[in-house]
Amino acid sequence: MGYTALYRKFRPMTFSEVVGQDHITTTLKNQIIAGRVGHAYLLNGGRGTGKTSSAKILARAINCLNPKDGEPCNECEICKGAISGSLTDIVEMDAASNNSVEDIRSIREEVNFLPTKAKYRVYIIDEVHMLSTGAFNALLKTLEEPPEHVKFILATTEPQKLPATILSRCQRFDFKRLSNESIIKRLKVVCQESNIEITEGALNIVATLSDGAMRDSLSILERCIQDGDNKIDETKIRNLVGIPEITYIYNITKAIINYDVKNALQSIDEVVNEGKELNNLLWEMIKYVKDILVLKSSGRIELYNEEEIKGLEELSNSTDQNRLLKLIYKLSELENNIKWSTQKLIMFQAGVINLCNKQEESTENLLERVEKIEKYLRSGNVRVQANNVQTNNLPNRVTIESPVIKKTETSSVGIQTKNTNISTKKYPEKSEEYWPQIVSDLKQNGKIVLYTNLMNSRAVELNDMTVGIEFPNGLTSFGKTVLEKQENINEISKLVSIACGKEMQIKYIDKSVPKQEFNNVQDIQNLANGSDIPFNVVE
Repeated sequence: MGYTALYRKFRPMTFSEVVGQDHITTTLKNQIIAGRVGHAYLLNGGRGTGKTSSAKILARAINCLNPKDGEPCNECEICKGAISGSLTDIVEMDAASNNSVEDIRSIREEVNFLPTKAKYRVYIIDEVHMLSTGAFNALLKTLEEPPEHVKFILATTEPQKLPATILSRCQRFDFKRLSNESIIKRLKVVCQESNIEITEGALNIVATLSDGAMRDSLSILERCIQDGDNKIDETKIRNLVGIPEITYIYNITKAIINYDVKNALQSIDEVVNEGKELNNLLWEMIKYVKDILVLKSSGRIELYNEEEIKGLEELSNSTDQNRLLKLIYKLSELENNIKWSTQKLIMFQAGVINLCNKQEESTENLLERVEKIEKYLRSGNVRVQANNVQTNNLPNRVTIESPVIKKTETSSVGIQTKNTNISTKKYPEKSEEYWPQIVSDLKQNGKIVLYTNLMNSRAVELNDMTVGIEFPNGLTSFGKTVLEKQENINEISKLVSIACGKEMQIKYIDKSVPKQEFNNVQDIQNLANGSDIPFNVVE
C-alpha cells in the first residue's frame, strides 16, 4: 500500500472525531437519531475546518446499517463501500472542475433512479460556489423538490457567491475557525499514534501557522518529518518554513520602538542573510507587536516561554498603546505594499526607516492636535473671555473648553464664531492686494492652521493658470504637511480662483534654503503669540 498523507490518514471517521465543531456535529447526530434528516445541507467555513469530512460522515451515517447514537459504524457493507469509494450511491463531485450545465444535468437524470444498495443516494458537491450561473439554475428545481431517496450536501468557503434561491433551500451550518487549543489537542493524538516527538513550543508554532485550519497543521507537521527524523522542536519548524528566530523579531521591534535605525537595519540584514522570507518576517513582526499590545492591555500572554515574556514586558514598558496600534497599522500597510513590489527588500528597509523616524511621528501627532484645535474653533463651541490686563496691552485670548457649548460675541475681540460666505466677496484684482485679504478671511473663518502657515507669504501670478504662493522665510516640515493636504489645497485654490475670476491652480514656492522645524506644541504657541490670535487650549 502506498504512502498516505497525514491529513488523509487522520481524517475524522465519526462526528466525535471532528475537531472544534460540536455545535454542528451534535445537531446532525440528533437529526439522524430522530429520523429528521433534511434533503439539502450547506456546510460553510474556512479551509481545513472539517466541512468535507463532516459531509462524508453524514452520508455514511444516514445510510449505515448499524448506526449508534447518530454515528456511522464504519464496519457494515455500506460504510466500508463508502470509505473505499466503491459505493456508487454516494457521489462526490468537485464543482471547481465540474461546474458546467451538463454536469448538473447528469445529476438531474440520475436522481430519478433508486439507490443500488444504500437507503439514500447522496450527492456531495464540494466548492459549490464555483458552479456557473446556468448550473445553479439547472440545480435549483432538483434541489427544491428532490425525490425522497436523494440527499444533497453542498460545501463551500464562500457562501456569499451562492444565489439566494440556493441558500434558502438548504439547512446552513457554519464551521468555526479552529482555536489553537483544539488544534494542539488533536496534534498530540496524531503525534502519539505516529511516534513523533514534538515539544510544546513546536506545537504552539504549528497551531499558530495553521491559522485555524486542522488540515494545514497536519501538512506542516508532515513536512517536519520528511527528513526521517521524528523529533521536532521550535528551531526545526522555523528553519523549515522560513520563520526568523524570535531573537531577530525582538531586536527589530526593539530598534523600531527606540527609533534606532542602525540596529533595525542591521537586524534585517542578519535575517535576510539567513535566507528568511520577508513576508514571513513581516507577519511575525505584526503578530509580535500585537502580542506586546495584548500584554500591555491585559497583562496576560500565551505561547511564549519565560525568557520571551520578559522581552515582551520590557518592550511593553518602553512604549504606549497608541504607538503600538500605529505600528500594527503601518506594518500591515507595508505588508500590502511589499506584496506587489518587485523590490521587496528596498521597500521593507524604507518602511522600517520611516517607522524609526521620530520627527515624522511627532509631526503627525502635532498635526492631529492642531487639527483638533481648528475643529473646535470652527464648531462654534467657543467661549470668549477678556483678560483685563492693562500693563502689557496683551490682546484678548480665546479659551476653548470641551464639552462646554457656550458662545459669547464681544466686539473688542477680532475673532468671529460665525462662518462668512467667502464666495460672495469682491476681491481686488492684483495679487499683492487680494492675497492678504484671502489670508485674513481664513483667520476670520476659524481656519487657524492655514492662517498661521500663510500669514507671512505672498502671492505671485506665474501665468494665466497658476498663482505661486511664495514663502520668503521658508517652509517648515510641519507647514508643508499642513499645506499639502488635499482639502487645504482645494480651499486655497477656490479662494484664489474667486479672486481671479477664473479657475486657477496654486504652486508653493520655498524662497529660503534653511528650514526651521516645529518640534512641539510650544512652537505653535510661540507662533500664535507673535500674531494677533493667541489662544490657550483646555483639553
